[in-house]
Formats: sequence, structure tokens, C-alpha cells
Amino acid sequence: MNNLDKDYAAGLFDHCDPPCLSLYQPTHRYHPNNQQDPIRFGNLVKALEESLLQQFTKDEARVLLEPFRALADDRDFWNNSLDGLAVLAAQGLFRVYRLQRPVAELAVVADSFHTKPLLRILQSADRYQILGLNRQAIRLFEGNRDALHEIEPAPEVPRTINMALGDQLTEPHRTVASYGGVSGGHSAMHHGHGSKESETDLDAERFFRAIDRGILEFHSRPAGLPLILAALPEYHHLFHQVSHNPFLVEESIDIHPDDLSSVDELRQRAWVLLEPRYLARLAALVEEFGNARSNGLGDDELAKVAKAIVGGRVATLLIEDHREIPGRINTATGDIVSGDLTDPMVDDVLDDLGELALKMGARVVIVPAERMPTRTGIAAIYRY
Repeated sequence: MNNLDKDYAAGLFDHCDPPCLSLYQPTHRYHPNNQQDPIRFGNLVKALEESLLQQFTKDEARVLLEPFRALADDRDFWNNSLDGLAVLAAQGLFRVYRLQRPVAELAVVADSFHTKPLLRILQSADRYQILGLNRQAIRLFEGNRDALHEIEPAPEVPRTINMALGDQLTEPHRTVASYGGVSGGHSAMHHGHGSKESETDLDAERFFRAIDRGILEFHSRPAGLPLILAALPEYHHLFHQVSHNPFLVEESIDIHPDDLSSVDELRQRAWVLLEPRYLARLAALVEEFGNARSNGLGDDELAKVAKAIVGGRVATLLIEDHREIPGRINTATGDIVSGDLTDPMVDDVLDDLGELALKMGARVVIVPAERMPTRTGIAAIYRY
């Protein structure tokens, strides 16, 4: 399965040789609900075909859709779904992403990929990670307010205390001296050196330090997401004491994931901790936009924002979730031409502006409609 974070960071979606095919659908994790998913997928593939045939021959459409049809027949794939699916394809490119949150059904053929649903996952303010920790091993999760799933730690991150410490793992120093041996009627005498409890504590501290370094370097820093510790209370102080991870939140979940009935229970506990931070961040963004606009450094007029993005003036861009404005953007001038999404050469303007803003180094945040500070679907904070 393709890795969304890595592909996005690598700029895989920046350039596409049209036609660019984007398919999104909600999926289901469990039987019997997941039985309908391949059928819905097939209907979306038919919609892609109808759109392609407006501009391309049947043979050209067939070649582009062959990987989709192969995926539709992959039973193992459909039996291991999460909550959403994204498929992006073009000549020589076919990428499939299982998503941890539902997405609206969408089948778009355009001159660029439709990536706003992916932006919502990658740029939303409600994403976080959870580190499940005990003295012996770790588990790592990533999610948002709607869903949570376990992820594989990077290969460089040790999963267990043995992987972290190896030969340096402390064993109780014990010397056995036999006087006469068992056959001589004398029992062996054991002389202990060092405290087993203190050695175990030392190993735990060294293990926690190794985990903290690995998670920071290979997960927290690349993703920029808040990290919640999920562990028994006796481990909270030690881990927070040795941690140098600025993404680690002060509050912790006071139980290990293994001791919960489900991953969703873990998500619920995490969201109780993070929701105040999430709402505070959105409120701060809204306030920042309001202050910028009152000082002439903010705007919500689509045409002006588009030109500012192309000119590299936008520092932060807020985009309303689930809002679509059909049209095309001239990436050289920022001019917008309205259109119809049924046209294979027309995409969502908000989606394209988000892409352009990211390429120009702006911060892009997808905001729920009820928290959006404007009615135009967009709000920009300018650098100057």
C-alpha cells in the first residue's frame, strides 16, 4: 500500500500529465458493510470512464482504467479496508491510499489531481499520534477526531527494549560459588551484586530515551503532529522527564493500549485531551486572520487571494472543508476561469489554490465550515 505522507512530501502529486484521475469513496472495515464497497467503487470507475470518453478514445480510456478494474477484483484488498479510499492515476502512475477517515464519493478527470480530501487529512488541525509504552515495547498510532489506526514505527525506531539496548541490556550481576557442590551435601551459595530493581529502572530509562529520540526524529518532527503518551501512570513522569520531544503534550492517557477494549476507546480518550487544543488552534487562526485583514494583510476574495498565492505573498491559507468551486487557474497570473466539474479539464479551484500555496511555502489548513471565518470558502493571511 502506498504511503500518503511520503508521496505528498516527495511532491508526487505536483505534476501530472493529463488526464489526471482522482477517485474517492468511503469504505468500511468490517463485514457485512464492506461487501458494498467494491460495487460502489465500480460505479465510480464507470463515472471516470464516462468523463474520459468525452475527450479520449475507448482504447485510451481502457488503458488508464485497467489498474482500477484490477483493484476492483482484488478481494484481499477489499477485506482489509479502513474508513476511506483515495486512488490517483495518470499515465504511468497509479497510487492507492487507505484513509483513516471517511471521504465523500468523488470521481474526477481533470488536468491536475484533485487532492483537497488528502489535504484535509494531511493539513487538518485535528491530527495527532499516540505512543503506547511500557517497559518492554511500544505501539504507535495516528489519527484524528474521527478515526485512529495503528501504524508501523519507522525501521530506525526500536520497537522493544531488546532492540533498543541489545547487548547493553543490564542483567542482575550474580556470582554462584559452590562449596562442595550438591553431591557433597552442601548447597550452592549465591552472592548478589547490585540491586535488580535499580538495574531495571536504569534499563527502562535508557529504553525510554532511545524511544524518545527515534519517535522525534522519524515521526514527530516529519509529521509535526502532537504526540500523546499512553502508558500506566508510573511511567508518565520518567518518560516526560527524559523526553526532548517538543510535540509531546503534557497530558497523558493513563492506561496502555493493550488494556483497552478497542482502538476506538483509545481514540475517544485521546480526543478528550486534544479537543481543547484543537479548538484553541482554530480560534487562534480565526483571530490571526481577523487581525491581518484589519491591517490590510488578509483577504477572502477569491480572485485577489489567487493572485497573492501565485505571487508568493500568502503565509497562511484557510480552506473550507467540503467546499468546491469549479474552475481553472492560470498558475502564471492567478487568473481564474469558471467551469463545470463534469468537464475533464476543470478542477476545484480551492483544491488547486491549496496545492499552489503549499508549493509557495505557505501553511495550509483545512477548516470545518462551522469554524471558517469567511463565507467565500477561503481566507488568506499575507506575508506583506
